[in-house]
Amino acid sequence: MNLITKIYQAQQNIARVTVETPLIKNLNLSGLYQADIYLKREDLQPVRSYKLRGAYNKISTLTPEQQATGVVCASAGNHAQGVAFSCNQLGIHATIFMPITTPKQKIDQVKLFGKEMVEIVLKGDTFDACFVEAKAFCDLSKAVLIHPFDDEQVIAGQGTVGLEVLQMIKQPIDYIFVPIGGGGLAAGVSTVFKQLSPQTKVIGVEPQGAASMQLSMVNKVNTTLSSVDTFVDGAAVKRVGELTFEICKENLHEVLTVAEGKVCTTILKLYNEEALVVEPAGALSIAALDLYKEHLVGKRVVCVVSGSNNDITRTEEIKERSLLHEGLKHYFIVNFPQRPGALKEFVNQVLGDNDDITYFQFAKKTNREKGPAVVGVELANKDDYKRLIKQLDAHAFNYQYLNDNQALFTHIVG
Repeated sequence: MNLITKIYQAQQNIARVTVETPLIKNLNLSGLYQADIYLKREDLQPVRSYKLRGAYNKISTLTPEQQATGVVCASAGNHAQGVAFSCNQLGIHATIFMPITTPKQKIDQVKLFGKEMVEIVLKGDTFDACFVEAKAFCDLSKAVLIHPFDDEQVIAGQGTVGLEVLQMIKQPIDYIFVPIGGGGLAAGVSTVFKQLSPQTKVIGVEPQGAASMQLSMVNKVNTTLSSVDTFVDGAAVKRVGELTFEICKENLHEVLTVAEGKVCTTILKLYNEEALVVEPAGALSIAALDLYKEHLVGKRVVCVVSGSNNDITRTEEIKERSLLHEGLKHYFIVNFPQRPGALKEFVNQVLGDNDDITYFQFAKKTNREKGPAVVGVELANKDDYKRLIKQLDAHAFNYQYLNDNQALFTHIVG
């Protein structure tokens, strides 16, 4: 049985637990890019992400003997919620391994969806480290491993997103943007479009700090990253699946990477303009539109909004990363003369009327002519940065710019 047939079969398998999520034309994005931009709202699934599709399809096709042994999975959150929900529906016990860095909101949701059918184990700092622990447990317990992406039944479940898109919109689709973590969604959706709408270009989107699919495409072999930025936790994977890579390298038109700061800007923009709450991975497809805007004019475009499991406690970090990316926040180590009026001089003569000090740490030293302070300045306009530097130099303030020194910035500011 080929994959497209399994995707059609999966659509029937998952119908009782999943929602046929809406495909909605977004007027603001359509106006901005002079195109017809549609959002496939997978954030409206019962577990608030598309992951329920693949998890339920896989678990529901296990034999009675396999179901009796229970299942195991490793996940940064959304796959875990899909497995938990599925196991609660089917009455199957699940042991779910999650990275220690997983946001508390996602851990709580797994408990909520799985209830008494789920046991959670926190192991490892990344998905990849967590997966090693889950695999070892699986080998000992003989439970069935439910892989988050590198499994044909999981891929088939995720591919049903593509079927729904084509069933909902009858006009030709020029582009569909799909987020990539391990590649399950991209593999499934791209298979559907290659078979049923080959003229559509399927664009994969990864976070810049975890671009394992793009690197693998360049190298023409599945390649493991040495490290990842875990901020886009739903897509922070060091190595994509073997099966998903083989499918994606044949089906994807291109893989783009988006800076984590741009993802944050998109999250805030969607919330402020659309009242739409998305998680970092859920914003990837929309954040990538800027990178492709020259190609989009007059085109029909679909963006898969993959999930909305965002932890409200991350809001300040999201805002900070957005400001840094947009060039609106700058950090310095400023050596202030240790005399009365030095700070007042800095405020009155260096800062502009609309500049705001949002971070200030200073420790007065004895027997020193100058004392260093870490100063964070937020600007109203990114073009004001040149004026700020000019004023620092004109008033002979000795300073070191931190934004470009990532190691020092992380150590001092966090």
